[in-house]
Amino acid sequence: MQNSGIEVLWQGRNFLRLLEGLWTSVSIALLALAISIFFGLFVGIAMTSKKRFLRFLTRAYLEFVRFMPQLVLLFVVYFSLATHTGVNLGGFTTAVIVFSVWGSAEMGDLVRSAVQSIPAHQYASGFALGMTKAQVNLNVILPQTVRRLLPLTINLANRMIMTTSLVVLIGVTEVLKVGQQIIDANRFAYPKAALWVYGAIFLLYFAVCYVISQFSKYLERKWNK
Repeated sequence: MQNSGIEVLWQGRNFLRLLEGLWTSVSIALLALAISIFFGLFVGIAMTSKKRFLRFLTRAYLEFVRFMPQLVLLFVVYFSLATHTGVNLGGFTTAVIVFSVWGSAEMGDLVRSAVQSIPAHQYASGFALGMTKAQVNLNVILPQTVRRLLPLTINLANRMIMTTSLVVLIGVTEVLKVGQQIIDANRFAYPKAALWVYGAIFLLYFAVCYVISQFSKYLERKWNK
């Protein structure tokens, strides 16, 4: 495969740099996911509240985030916030904030759907056994909700990891940015390098998402025993 361009991956620290860029992408996604899970639980509970105004606010938040492209949110926070308030956030921090805002809305809706999918007789059975409302929620509803949430949360995590490719546009040196740097630096020595660099990036994304998905399946099998 001489002069095919694949050699560029093994020149110097190129492949290690891709791994470092991948770690940046994964770090953004995992930090945002952790924050999203925490706040999403409260958003989801609010969505199932009997208070109409609270449901309206959370629904409006969800719809706003769903219809606003993540790229626009990145630009608003990164550029407009600095211009109008003088607050200069780094690209990494901006990315975590934006993905957390997006993820919390998505996670809240997942929590809402999981809670509402629990049959009513589960509540009635708990009360019939003499449990309090708190005990029913903790010992009966919560375990079933977590099981329903697991595959949905894994799907959200994979979507976050793949969407981190947008942060290259606000100057974050993630895996796609590193790939572009490698291609630009070797465009004359390896004119076909783009195919192999982007192919490697695809495989790295696939590997991370595959591992996360397999971990989810492992947990599901373990819980079903």
